[in-house]
Amino acid sequence: MAKTGLIIALDTQDPLEAEKWALATDNVGHMIKLGMEFTYACGLDAVRTLARGRRLFLDLKLHDIPNTVSAAIKSLESVRPAMLTIHTLGGYEMIQAARKAIDESFPPAVKPLLLGVTVLTSMDEQGLNEIGIRNSPMEEVVCLGKMAIQAGVDGLVCSPVEIARLRQELGKEPKLVVPGIRMKNAETHDQKRVMSPAEAHRAGADWVVVGRPITRAADPAEAAKAIVREMQDHS
Repeated sequence: MAKTGLIIALDTQDPLEAEKWALATDNVGHMIKLGMEFTYACGLDAVRTLARGRRLFLDLKLHDIPNTVSAAIKSLESVRPAMLTIHTLGGYEMIQAARKAIDESFPPAVKPLLLGVTVLTSMDEQGLNEIGIRNSPMEEVVCLGKMAIQAGVDGLVCSPVEIARLRQELGKEPKLVVPGIRMKNAETHDQKRVMSPAEAHRAGADWVVVGRPITRAADPAEAAKAIVREMQDHS
């Protein structure tokens, strides 16, 4: 079974706190994730500083008209993320524009993987119904995922419960990056579609994204090691 990598989500508005968490887990995690909270509060210079010497998953979920998303991606060339997210609800043309912007703006050696966010892990069927989507989360993830792959993404962000179905529908090639990871009997916080690290690994996740179970632990490094051990023990 292929190895599943661990991404440490540094969700904070404090660059010193983020650096502390990153240093504590540098020898355990395989990548750091910075999202909207850190980027909006601290700016791209802080993102570049924290990412120096580390692989970066920049999770901004870009979602706008195609021209705006294209321009935003071109502005991120100096950040050099390893992975970058757009929201698949932006549609086929927006995804194509994002693909073109990456291909034209980033040197081949540092071209980030373009990932499409499908249905947020905080949403369930009721949440989808409230915004006029009558599909179940599974149906909507598969629908958006197929469209996004055809439009040019390298992979998808999905909850762990959709991994097996996406592998069945899309095969092994697309990268699947999976938040909503919680240890057995742990708090789920605002996540609604969750699995343990071992379950996500067995289902076929390429990467799991873990934030609070690591960063809020008394010993972040040991919490990260426990997640890696659990995935290795079930390989």
